[in-house]
Amino acid sequence: MTLPSRQPEHALRVLVDLTRKLTEAEIGLEAALKLVTDAAVELFAASHASLRILDDSGEQLLSGARSGAGSHAAPVRFRRGEGVAGWVIEHGEVARVDDIANDPRFVQIEGQGFEMASLLCVPLFSAGKVVGCLALSADHHAHFSEEDEILGRLLANCAVPPLERARLQRLAITDALTGSLRQSQLAPVLDQAMRSALVHRGALSIVAIDLDHFKAVNDRFGHLVGDEVLRSFGRRLRQLVRGEDVVVRRGGEEFVVVLPGCDVEAAKTAAERVRQDLVRVPIALEDGRSIEQRASFGVAQWDGVEDARAFEHRADEALYQAKRRGRDRVETG
Repeated sequence: MTLPSRQPEHALRVLVDLTRKLTEAEIGLEAALKLVTDAAVELFAASHASLRILDDSGEQLLSGARSGAGSHAAPVRFRRGEGVAGWVIEHGEVARVDDIANDPRFVQIEGQGFEMASLLCVPLFSAGKVVGCLALSADHHAHFSEEDEILGRLLANCAVPPLERARLQRLAITDALTGSLRQSQLAPVLDQAMRSALVHRGALSIVAIDLDHFKAVNDRFGHLVGDEVLRSFGRRLRQLVRGEDVVVRRGGEEFVVVLPGCDVEAAKTAAERVRQDLVRVPIALEDGRSIEQRASFGVAQWDGVEDARAFEHRADEALYQAKRRGRDRVETG
């Protein structure tokens, strides 16, 4: 099946235009990936196109950008190896499915917001590793051809440079051990959050966290185990807070969480959730041992007037209060 949208002249024009848009000006990752999926819908006359990116763990496929039918539906996560997209990530090969009803790899997702009968899924490679995939679907069978696989690879390659730029930018501002933002990012993050709270007249809170008796962990088990505890806690902390919350490592065993839209009670509840999770679930080490790690928390809500330093200081004072009162607790300031 040959459609006018896949004529060589048109395909070349779309790819050249896409490359120009991606390189002519500074463009954010989300906007860049959306340009790629928009071009995919046009180029292949597809009903839907999505870019899925592997998360830092290499196990979850996140929705990077979507275009076409159903693009406003709630995004769906796949695990590596799950569904056609997961298979493509696992094997690093193109998957062209003429009839999804007859493909055992296909996973039906409720509420996806569009009809799907055939599918083309192409891996994205960066530095020799699979980092994501471009998935195209159509509402009738056998929509995609063998030639489309080649064109799909060319289009997928357009998404790699902005992904690599974003990765390098993330490395520059991310603490390599815990995956949290570096301390240098706390001031700009707080400044942006405070300005946003003023504009939208919303609440803003922060939580200061310190791992209790962490020096004893290093002294008893060594710094490698201490690093493992910090790495595990940083990962767990990011999983327990909301997507819009920002986790910063201030250094050593200290962290700060910035919670936009949260008043002091909501922030206290969030801190208590993290504290209780530590109590319930010890930190598992790679050698099979586990460590019962506790933490103290100080919560403060911005008053709308104070500067960032005074705001952070109140959270620290609440944290010190938690330490003085026996640790493993949440205090507000």
